[in-house]
Amino acid sequence: MGSPPTDLPNVAEPSASTELDREVSRRRTFAIISHPDAGKTTLTEKLLLYAGAIELAGAVRGRKARRHATSDWMELEQERGISITSAALEFELQGRRMSLLDTPGHKDFSEDTYRALIAADSVVMVIDAANGVEEQTRKLFEVCQRHRLPILTFVNKFDRPARDPLELMDDIERALGIAAAPVNWPIGSAERLRGVYDIRGQTLLRYEREAQGQYRAPVDMSSLDDPHAREMIGADEYARFRESLDVIRAAGTQFDVADYLAGRQTPVFFGSALTNFGLEPFLQALVELAPPPQPRQSDSGIVMPTDEHFTGFVFKIQANMDPRHRDRVAFVRVCSGQFTKDMVVSNSRLGKSLRASRAYRFFGRDRETINVAYAGDIIGLVNPGHFAIGDTLHSGNPLRFVDLPRFPAEHFGRVRLQDTRYKQFDEGLRQLEEEGLMQLFYVTAGRREPIVGVVGALQFDVITSRLRSEYGVAVEIEPAEYSVARWLANATGPKPSLGGQGVVAVDRQNRRVLLFASDWELQYFERQHPETLLLAESPVATPTISRN
Repeated sequence: MGSPPTDLPNVAEPSASTELDREVSRRRTFAIISHPDAGKTTLTEKLLLYAGAIELAGAVRGRKARRHATSDWMELEQERGISITSAALEFELQGRRMSLLDTPGHKDFSEDTYRALIAADSVVMVIDAANGVEEQTRKLFEVCQRHRLPILTFVNKFDRPARDPLELMDDIERALGIAAAPVNWPIGSAERLRGVYDIRGQTLLRYEREAQGQYRAPVDMSSLDDPHAREMIGADEYARFRESLDVIRAAGTQFDVADYLAGRQTPVFFGSALTNFGLEPFLQALVELAPPPQPRQSDSGIVMPTDEHFTGFVFKIQANMDPRHRDRVAFVRVCSGQFTKDMVVSNSRLGKSLRASRAYRFFGRDRETINVAYAGDIIGLVNPGHFAIGDTLHSGNPLRFVDLPRFPAEHFGRVRLQDTRYKQFDEGLRQLEEEGLMQLFYVTAGRREPIVGVVGALQFDVITSRLRSEYGVAVEIEPAEYSVARWLANATGPKPSLGGQGVVAVDRQNRRVLLFASDWELQYFERQHPETLLLAESPVATPTISRN
């Protein structure tokens, strides 16, 4: 259900012959990815500042007197100053309707991070100028590559000591295996940062620092050979800048739009999100280059975004975004056609229809009721228990999009109730699993104690915090000895014998799961039981067979 596979065409902007064509052509749905502390949340707020969506960028650097990031709504996010869940932010920018999926950058993110990428048509990758490509960036980049998402790169924090830009370009190409094409070039770094040179426009953009980056930075434009600009930059800095610029002109990758859209090349921009240096050319490129909504593959063939009938899929479910109403919201990526309030939509998984009477558009914590949405939009539908992650919604002939992948858990813990509120405890675990926050298992022998599996260990704190604040339940999560989960492909076969610390468990749907303490134990079991087929993903999703 991700970005179109090789045999799907890349869609250029459709002719604006109808209202549907016009609205789809101006949609841009993108996600932002980065390693922790690369400045992704700051860049997100600056996008909103320059789009006029907020009047003041609330510098997210930890000052207690300043508000938390616009995209952070969960109590734990506000306490720790990090992004844990994927937030949807919609705003207008130069005539485009932008839908930004602000994925968590924290090293212990959840499956939610990966699923948000599948709902996007393109990606912005933020890289720390001092550290280059880091571990979390690699993981997220691999997901983007598998789904052929075009990637724009912003090398951030040039207002601080940074690696040589030529070295950073080489790092991107070696670490990620993608061609890196510089679109602008930094003039200095740290306290000597003066601006960037727009390679395509052959223009120097010199900036002034303004109120810690809370407002748009004044910019002065001039030619490369302007004597006044050379004097302002300084002779030595200017000479170093010209030398590196000559190198990339002679030997660097030339930017090519077709290669970018095909995922073979990433345009690279340099700057500082905190001080607003270099933001204008980057934002202009985002408006000009990011693709409109793309085709999606279904079991009934290719679904084009301008198809008449409404289709969409649920990529996220969030409970209690508004604690006063204790509601559950299904985040839906609209894939084709037009959604209208009160329209009747069908859920292909259940084969049932329902009237979508309450639909929302989001701006982080805030929501507003909408009457209409188009392909490319992210909408929220109040979920009274009718939706699950991966559900296909449609208004025309029945169809189903490719199942969302369920990413394997890497950390496991036993959840122990600290009071007697069993009903609230069970309901809280059920709803949090429904969101895709975790995977829930019960060992078949001995004490029936819930075991949660998560992608990142921070999710244990998220589970504990949300059970306390949203369900009034006190729990303790004790790390379990398991590190690998595999589903049995044959649900009715004989129960396998396990050695070591491995156990047989069941998930919420009563499907049998083997939990292993290590990859070595898993591999040993596979050698001893070659006839037993194991699945690395839940059978609900398209299974990946575990092999040695």
